[in-house]
Amino acid sequence: MSHCTVIDHPLVQRDVAILRDKNTPNHQFRTVLNRIAGMMAFEVTHNFAVEEFSLDTPLEKTIGVRLKDHIVIVPILRAGLGMVEGFMNVLPEAKVGHVGLYRDEETLEPVDYYSKFPRTLSKSLVLLIDPMLATGGSAKAALTFLKNKGANNIRLVCLVASPAGIKIVQKNHPDVDIFCAVVDRGLNNNGYILPGLGDAGDRVFGTE
Repeated sequence: MSHCTVIDHPLVQRDVAILRDKNTPNHQFRTVLNRIAGMMAFEVTHNFAVEEFSLDTPLEKTIGVRLKDHIVIVPILRAGLGMVEGFMNVLPEAKVGHVGLYRDEETLEPVDYYSKFPRTLSKSLVLLIDPMLATGGSAKAALTFLKNKGANNIRLVCLVASPAGIKIVQKNHPDVDIFCAVVDRGLNNNGYILPGLGDAGDRVFGTE
């Protein structure tokens, strides 16, 4: 069964509170989401494999380390785009793929409309990122989509998760570890997380 890691660092939790606040303006929401993504990236990557290599300092030869695996960051469009820069600041060597899903407002099921991935997907450690893990439908569909494209080493990173969403991912993708900043109480009748922070995509792009 996959493991769910809650990143409860004080600075992460401080920023979660800013993102929850309905009075936080869009520009600040984007800035804070970018910042919190970078902080979460440190926890998500703490056990990445490294390899040694020889290098020259200004004074002598020494040994350094670099990441052993290819890294691919895959945001679920469109809200996941708000986390990409934060991860890229920590992982500048990573490549970025995209998967586009939207939630049918009647069935609450995800519908895919776009995808583009690097050719190295099957040889890479893939970070699937999305601010919200609500019903779990979009994450489940995106993970299935990635696996069908050849990905076999995936971690799911979200900001706010619901117990139901975590359960769906663990049931359908038990090999995928989940990282989040907070696990909230549950979902309302429209499938939104409570207390949550609203529609992350709308708040990133100002389309409420």
